[in-house]
Formats: sequence, structure tokens, C-alpha cells
Amino acid sequence: MPDELRERLIVRILRMPPNLLPDAERLLVTLENDRVLEGQHAGPLSQRKAGATGTPGQRQEKSGNDHDHEYMVPGMVLVPHSKDWPRAPLHRLSDHGTYIVTAGTLHKEHWFRGAERLDLLESALLRIAKSNAWQLEAWAVFSNHYHFVANAESGAQPLSIVLKQLHGETSREVNLLDHTPGRTVWHNFWDTELTYEKSYLARLNYVHQNAVKHGLVARACQYRWCSSAWFERTATPAQVKTIYGFKIDRLKVDDEFEPV
Repeated sequence: MPDELRERLIVRILRMPPNLLPDAERLLVTLENDRVLEGQHAGPLSQRKAGATGTPGQRQEKSGNDHDHEYMVPGMVLVPHSKDWPRAPLHRLSDHGTYIVTAGTLHKEHWFRGAERLDLLESALLRIAKSNAWQLEAWAVFSNHYHFVANAESGAQPLSIVLKQLHGETSREVNLLDHTPGRTVWHNFWDTELTYEKSYLARLNYVHQNAVKHGLVARACQYRWCSSAWFERTATPAQVKTIYGFKIDRLKVDDEFEPV
């Protein structure tokens, strides 16, 4: 029976119009991811709730999304695109420094609206952080801003250099797409060093849950351009429960961006 069903599915896929193949692939990956996540937690994903919200005062420096319905099969969890995933998070402060970073576009413009541009920004963040010896612990990328928490490793480049590289590269790419060479894309970034474990863990949860805060998804792991699904896959159930249990409604994070 399983072999017969497999053959019927293969035949249906072979006959499927090309424009429906991406939806079919997302559906299959979603089903696989749901099975993995259900095996890691006490109940199915449909019974689990994401965290809440938040908003911190930090040092301000000058630096050089779409809603789910457009990208997900109805009723299914939105799955991550292929990306250079970081290794499993450490869930501890680094001896070389741990920071939360927020950056926003000029005038909060939505230069990164759409899957292609969100992919561009997220992929650049993951790659550039890794190449400069910064271990990402949590991240969330949106149409007009992003957040991340990262640990500096031995030999890490200064954070200002990392962000200059990220903003320079992504500005050039998005301006190429819009035929607007030289346009200023990024405006400010805010970085705060985290030195207390509870503060660190709460901000991890804040970033994981940020898409929920902005009303883009009901559960954090549904949002494609953040770390939540990766975190739930790589962390132990106890770690997920602990970090998702931190209250974030009273945190002060500069986050008045209203992404789309």
C-alpha cells in the first residue's frame, strides 16, 4: 500500500503544471518539518503557543515582508528557504561579548518587501556574520528592519565593520533591483552588550518571537525569515521551554517599524 501511494503521488507530481511545483515542494517540506517538531515537543504544533512582545534604550550610532498568505500553502506552516544555517546555538554569554542589534532603513521604507529581498537580506546576514566570527543566536529579518543576537568568537571583527559590510552589500543589491544606484538604504543601528544571563535569554526570546509581535504570524516558527524554526530544531525541548518562557512584554527594544 505505501508503495502504491508513493507511485500515485509521483505520477500526480509529474503531471502537475510547472507553476504549482514550488507550492508542492513547500507543502512536502512543511509536512516533514512538522513531524520533526512534533517529535521534539509534548504536543503537536497546533497546540503550542508562541511568546508575547516587547519594546530597550540603547546606544544609537549612525551606520553607513511580506504577510504569510503570499508564501505559504493554506493552513500549513511556512518553511524556511535553503540557507547557510548557523551551528546549534550556545545559549550562553560569550567571553568576547554578546550583543543585541537592531537596524532600520531610511525613513522606515520597505525596501526589502517580498520573498526575494527578504531572502537576500537574511542570507547576507547569516553569511557575513559567520565569515566575521560572529555566532548568531537569534535573528529576525523584515521589510524595513532586522534584529539579531550574536556572540563574538575569538578573532571576531568589530561589530561596526560587520554591519558596514552587511549594509553596504545589501544596499547595492537592492538598489540594483530597483535601478537606483547610490540610494541610501540603511539609516541607524542600535547595539547593546548583554552581560546578564536573564537579560540575554529574554532578548533571545524577543527576537525569536518578533514576527508574532508584529502580527505577521500566529506562531514564531511560521515566519520564514527568522531563527525560531531553526532554534526549535537544534535546541533541546528543555531549552526551548526555558527560553520561550521568558517574559518579553516589558523589554525596551527600539522596534517601531510596522513591517509588511
